[in-house]
Amino acid sequence: MPPRRGRGGIDGIEETAQPDTRPAGTVARPPGRFGVLLLLLIVTYVMSALSKGTLVDALQLLLFTAAALLALRNSSVSRTMVRLIIGLAIVGTAVMLGLTVSSAAGETGSGIANLWTGLVLLFAVVVIVHRVLSFNTVTIQSIYGVLSAYLIIGLMFAAFYAAIDHLTGHAFFVSGQDNTQNYQYFSFTTLTTLGYGDFTAAQNGGRAIAVLEALTGQIFLATLVSRLVAAYRSPGERQR
Repeated sequence: MPPRRGRGGIDGIEETAQPDTRPAGTVARPPGRFGVLLLLLIVTYVMSALSKGTLVDALQLLLFTAAALLALRNSSVSRTMVRLIIGLAIVGTAVMLGLTVSSAAGETGSGIANLWTGLVLLFAVVVIVHRVLSFNTVTIQSIYGVLSAYLIIGLMFAAFYAAIDHLTGHAFFVSGQDNTQNYQYFSFTTLTTLGYGDFTAAQNGGRAIAVLEALTGQIFLATLVSRLVAAYRSPGERQR
């Protein structure tokens, strides 16, 4: 009688590893390393919160682009797509840097640069969440990933608020105190639903986006973050 062959091989002995069947041109990625990304985001936020000026805004744009590319590095996509995205990021960021530092671009140029920043950060959130959900097990890198995505969401909405202010020609806040620090402060207090009330959106469009951010923050924490934290097991626990 021939030996039985099951899912684990012959008589329960594991079979040798199967050859790689990924499509040609696909980049093999290990589980993502999001610790560096999380640290970069924290440094970026602190830097922008304590400093202001055109050069700081330009540096922040560079750091946000670097964060998006770090998120892309932790994903599994084709080499062709990676090259295309990197090329678009370099060209787009260079143009937006010119708009940021150029006084001739005016409010419209600053608004377009802020809009680009928001879209870059949105791309980073999608890439990170998709990658984290593709992990077979919940590791500390999964936690770092979702925390990075949460911070990026706050920075993303801050960029959109700034874009609204520059592109509409109307003050975003009732108080009229429109600057990068206040956008980020308002964004994170909205995202976490603290709602201190010292800054309030003046226009209906800004209020609608603020409500959307508050809902996004609550759904993100109550579903993805809490689910991953509850499922997390230390390496020792996984071995047992």
